[in-house]
Amino acid sequence: MDNNISIMIADDHSLMRQGLKKILELEEGLQVIAEAADGEEAILKAIEKRPNVILLDINMPTVNGIEALRRLKDVGSESKIIILTIHDDREYLFQTVNMGADGYVLKDSDSDTLIKAIKDVNQGKTYIQPSLATLLVKEYGNNVPEEKSKKDSLTRREYEVITLIAEGLNNREIAEKLFISEKTVKNHVSNIFKKIEVNDRIQAAIFAYKNNIKKI
Repeated sequence: MDNNISIMIADDHSLMRQGLKKILELEEGLQVIAEAADGEEAILKAIEKRPNVILLDINMPTVNGIEALRRLKDVGSESKIIILTIHDDREYLFQTVNMGADGYVLKDSDSDTLIKAIKDVNQGKTYIQPSLATLLVKEYGNNVPEEKSKKDSLTRREYEVITLIAEGLNNREIAEKLFISEKTVKNHVSNIFKKIEVNDRIQAAIFAYKNNIKKI
């Protein structure tokens, strides 16, 4: 059985694709199986090759990364999607959060950061590069009112769960950490989402960062 993590790189700059491929294939267990130079090609190859993880640049010709992400979600692609971005793209980040991207990595990151992001999202975790999380929090700050009352509405157990969500743990890992069932965790997560008015784990993680929610 092939345990490699299969990856597709979608970026309109050939040198960027080649550089990323060389870096990633130096890491045991990572395999680049496809490349795309624009969003349209990325969609077609993602459907055909079904990579475990897609590295998706936001700014691409023909179809940009945001539209490619939207269409891949619409067709039910199971590939995990990491948005590759630069600081100047921050106005787009709020959109991609709402659309369900699995990770966010800056293009000028070191190779260890990118490799960790790939491995984390492949395991069902979310990955937000800390320096990028700050930008997302600022963007979120203009969109989420009455956050203190939402934070105060969380029970002690929900508070524990959201801190672990912010660390990127999935439901099974949270269940093991708190010695409760996975079904109970799922119920807590659902209640948390309703109370703080978010739709996914990345939004919940950003809420935790913004409101300084830390381990009790």
